Amino acid sequence: MGLQLPKRARASRARVSTMLMVPAGLVALGACSAEDQEQITRLAMPEPVTDRAPFVYELWQWGWLAAAIVGVAVWGLMFYAAFKFRRRSDDEIPVQTRYNLPIEVLYTIVPVIIVVVFFFFTVRAQDGVLAEAAENGETDHTIKVVGQKWSWSFNYVEEDAVGGETVYTAGTPAEIPTLMLPVDETVTVQLHSPDVIHSFWIPSFLMKMDVVPGRDNSFSFTPTEEGEYLGKCAELCGTYHSRMLFNVEIVSADEYDDHLRDLRDQGNVGEVLGGDDVNQQAGLEDGVHDDETSELGDQE
Repeated sequence: MGLQLPKRARASRARVSTMLMVPAGLVALGACSAEDQEQITRLAMPEPVTDRAPFVYELWQWGWLAAAIVGVAVWGLMFYAAFKFRRRSDDEIPVQTRYNLPIEVLYTIVPVIIVVVFFFFTVRAQDGVLAEAAENGETDHTIKVVGQKWSWSFNYVEEDAVGGETVYTAGTPAEIPTLMLPVDETVTVQLHSPDVIHSFWIPSFLMKMDVVPGRDNSFSFTPTEEGEYLGKCAELCGTYHSRMLFNVEIVSADEYDDHLRDLRDQGNVGEVLGGDDVNQQAGLEDGVHDDETSELGDQE
């Protein structure tokens, strides 16, 4: 008695389902708003609004292209193998292959090459994002951003519009603060935290940076598009993490200066390192930075 193999089931139902899903998908895409369609064309990325953002945007686009090429190659090989080596009769048993050394070497080396290439372009994009916005390293404006549980404070440091004074905006979990930025002028953002790790994230900037206690991170950029945008904390920082929101307004230089003068008139003068709801940890004010360790070693 010969080996009995199960007969292939008919795929008529699967074909009908597939035929119905295609037009349904097209109808769903057609119902998307203009904003959704723009998001699709940008592969779900927000529209870049700084001179640093295109580095990340281009990396994102090329990453999708690389993923598509790899996906087409993998799926193509799968369908080719399924068709080429399909069972042609009910009692046919395919040749059993235990291993194939060339194929095994191929699917080991190719992923390594892909990872190395991705790493190279990621580092290049990161260098572009973190490069100084001004050639001499001195930007037009410096803003010290303080992330504390659970809101944000924005210090506009030594601004000419208010006679070289520092003015600030401080938010609370109940009152969302607004970060004002001048269009087409270079800005340095310094990040400070008096309590736990937060993460400063403005999606339209296409980047985020951690706000670490005892270590002040910074980056610089030039806003290029006027408008209103949203920001938030991207690091789970405690009970009211979800309330660590802030608004961003990129405005003209004149509007920016007017905002600074309004803050001065309201009495918001000086530098604040934490709002009313901050839970400070003792000792952070004496934290040691990497660039200070060499000096401490010399003193010993």
